[in-house]
Amino acid sequence: MQSRDDVYQQLRDYLVDLFEVPAEDITPNARLMEDLDLDSIDAVDLIVKFQEITGKKIPALEFRSVRTVDDVVEKIHVLVSS
Repeated sequence: MQSRDDVYQQLRDYLVDLFEVPAEDITPNARLMEDLDLDSIDAVDLIVKFQEITGKKIPALEFRSVRTVDDVVEKIHVLVSS
């Protein structure tokens, strides 16, 4: 089981490595589209990456309401904790 901090760190690493988001821009309140310049394709890529490491199916519909980095962390944490 991963803690919220673990999920946050992994997400931060992915955003930096895969999407070239500057690390200093990644905060819990950072908005994915507006602040980090991610689009819907990037969001799908992020879901796929988390599916690979968790081994769990992550329904894309679960992410419709996700707007911030913290929203992503919460969704992933709940899914991997169940």
